[in-house]
Amino acid sequence: MALSPKGRRGYAAGVLALTAAVALTACGSGGNSSSSATTSASASAAGGVQLVAPGKLTVCTNIPYEPFQFKDASGKIVGFDVDIVDLVAKKLGVTQEIVDIDFAVIKSGAAMAAKKCDLAAAGMTITPERKANIDFSEPYFDATQALLAKKGTGATSLADVKAKNLKLGAQASTTGLDYVKKQGFDPTEYADSAKELLALQAGQADVIVQDLPVVLTWLKKPEIAAKFELIGSLDTGEQYGLGLKKNADPVLLKTINEEIAKAKQDGTYEKIYVKWFGKKPGELG
Repeated sequence: MALSPKGRRGYAAGVLALTAAVALTACGSGGNSSSSATTSASASAAGGVQLVAPGKLTVCTNIPYEPFQFKDASGKIVGFDVDIVDLVAKKLGVTQEIVDIDFAVIKSGAAMAAKKCDLAAAGMTITPERKANIDFSEPYFDATQALLAKKGTGATSLADVKAKNLKLGAQASTTGLDYVKKQGFDPTEYADSAKELLALQAGQADVIVQDLPVVLTWLKKPEIAAKFELIGSLDTGEQYGLGLKKNADPVLLKTINEEIAKAKQDGTYEKIYVKWFGKKPGELG
């Protein structure tokens, strides 16, 4: 996702985030959130951590983004990110409450600033632009981008996509979108990963760019694998982090980082990783 320039544009971004935060305070969100998730009153959890809703660690995300967060057959929100945040919630002695909200509002920091949630877990890459608006935990996932195309294009790279004049699609507000734009592309943007995949299936796009784990999850489905294929990966050196409001509660941030580190040391992280990706860390792709 794009780097944040200094000066006038940086100031404008700050004003936009503040405006969005004010707007969010005045309205509710969609998804699986409860009314208590929007209260302005804070409540203490273990260690004196201040939370936006009593007894809950309220988490903003953008669904679907399988396998990081999505609804299972019963309608319950599950995924890799959900399991990681559950470790933090357990440590705090509270339960995780998930709020489904637009990704642009998450990455701008407006959701946390408006006390819609305590943190964001949305397969979110740590970037300089985002760090200007929100604080991040230590990285918890190494990511890369991938190209998914209908079979028979003959393309194996972005250069081929350009040479063959193929229609490229990307998810809005993502690092994948920013990456291909820097390569000179002007892709069609889709609001979320589900709409992006539907566009590919409908022929509105010949190729789409998306995080590799998401693409690999799609290709596990026979109806997708029969018509589409992974034609290349883009090693962008990305890492995901959990997002918090700027100047976040230091105790909450410390707790998150400690639980991530502990999970990696005691084998819990590897178990969660294998559960959702079928491979150990470092083996994906």
